[in-house]
Amino acid sequence: MDPESKTFKFKICLVGEEGVGKTSLIHRFVSGAFDESYIRTLGAVVSKKTVALGTMQGRPVQVDMMILDIMGKRTFLQLFKEAYFHGAKGVLAVFDMTRAQSLRDLTKWIDGVRDSVGPCPVYALGNKTDLAHRREVNSEDASTVLASYECPVLYTSAKTGENVEQAFQGLAKTIVESMTPE
Repeated sequence: MDPESKTFKFKICLVGEEGVGKTSLIHRFVSGAFDESYIRTLGAVVSKKTVALGTMQGRPVQVDMMILDIMGKRTFLQLFKEAYFHGAKGVLAVFDMTRAQSLRDLTKWIDGVRDSVGPCPVYALGNKTDLAHRREVNSEDASTVLASYECPVLYTSAKTGENVEQAFQGLAKTIVESMTPE
């Protein structure tokens, strides 16, 4: 590694209802693969990946990300949020484009994280764009529900890889920028 480079280490959490694709998004990001089978996450699962963010303030920057995949049950959120969200620097809040209720429920997840860690960067991800024929959510719906959070919304597909890298890298860059004095 370049001695002039800067490495940041931080934790991010993926949150959202069961079955929205959190685990698949992480798997796509970390390993570049997609698995059709559904595996329910129990508790929280940790993955790690180092990402090069390019140059900031004239120095190469990279991030060692610890990525927490949080079980999509709100009872879990209420019982364990302090333990799992503690120290998180950012959130990828995921909803399923084919289930409108998963978008409406997303606000509870974002609020739950922010109740635990305070204000932190959030990116909302409308996942499963590859299932266009089953879509129940459009960009106007997402903008309306998420307006008060002032967070970017990206539309992703863990299956095709659409915007997955951009979501994780975008959040990482936003976190680094919030940690770095001008």
